[in-house]
Amino acid sequence: MMVKIQSSICFSIFIFIILLLSDQSIWAVSGAIRCHPQDMKVLLKIKNDLGNPYVLTCWNPQIVKDCCDWCSIYCDLETNRITGLFISNSNLSAQIPLSVVDLPYLDNLRFHKLPNLIGNIPHIITNLTHLKYLDISWTNISGPIPDFLSQLNNLNDLDLSFNNLTGTIPSSLSELSNLTYLNLHGNKLTGSIPDSFGNFKGNPSPYLILSHNQLTGNVPKSLADLKFPVLDLSRNNLQGDISFFFAPDKDLQSHDFSRNMFEFDLSKVVFPNTLTSLDLNHNKIYGSLPQGLTSLNLEYLNVSYNRLCGEIPVGGNLQTFETTSYFHNRCLCGAPLPPCKL
Repeated sequence: MMVKIQSSICFSIFIFIILLLSDQSIWAVSGAIRCHPQDMKVLLKIKNDLGNPYVLTCWNPQIVKDCCDWCSIYCDLETNRITGLFISNSNLSAQIPLSVVDLPYLDNLRFHKLPNLIGNIPHIITNLTHLKYLDISWTNISGPIPDFLSQLNNLNDLDLSFNNLTGTIPSSLSELSNLTYLNLHGNKLTGSIPDSFGNFKGNPSPYLILSHNQLTGNVPKSLADLKFPVLDLSRNNLQGDISFFFAPDKDLQSHDFSRNMFEFDLSKVVFPNTLTSLDLNHNKIYGSLPQGLTSLNLEYLNVSYNRLCGEIPVGGNLQTFETTSYFHNRCLCGAPLPPCKL
């Protein structure tokens, strides 16, 4: 009996040791450094190129050995290669580091809220063939929007808002067949909207934001063939008739045409049922408000500072908006404005 007990105890100890070693093995694997050595080398080069030792202090292999655990970094869970780089809210004074292109698997690159990031968008960025998201916003990047951005064939989102970009909008951007979002807001862009923007291949058409620039001329009628869910052309010097954007078969959600010089008869417009936000303030729009507005589930409406006349239709959400949505028109009247004179 004693022999059996001793054998049983020995067997249990043996199993315990095996389990302990197994656990240690699992811990060793889980504790292994994921980051690819070449990627770490490139990150340290990027940090050096940014020229500020107080920026990205978390990029320090002596403190955190695995660069996949560094801030502003995303590593793919399967390949462990760096696919995302996000640098923001820093006081660095530098240009876009050319060394970023040595991260061959990068698909998401963002430089955001870096007021002292200067220079032009470098051509070498086209080497990032996997890039899906490019965000260079709220910086002091200057020069023209490069035509070569159209070579980034996999691009889904392009955000170049709040910079000092000048010149015209490259027509070649319409060649980005996977584009779902294009934001050029808040630059110093001039010239007209490219006619080629009516050739975007995506379905639905991309969110198109061209506001707060110095664009001029008529909006190309080629854009009428597209269904932009969100379209913002506000605060430019655009002119002409844009009523072609509105039709029952459009999938419009939010449109902002404010602070331009658009001129057309609003009473003839038929709006799609999907429209929830419409801003037409500070233009030269005339006619009356169409009765069809009462059937929409509008969350926002502003037609102030135009040349509209007639009574505001009763119904829908039209009476829930403030008087500021309607005032400073030629002879618009009715709630929430004062009653129409008999």
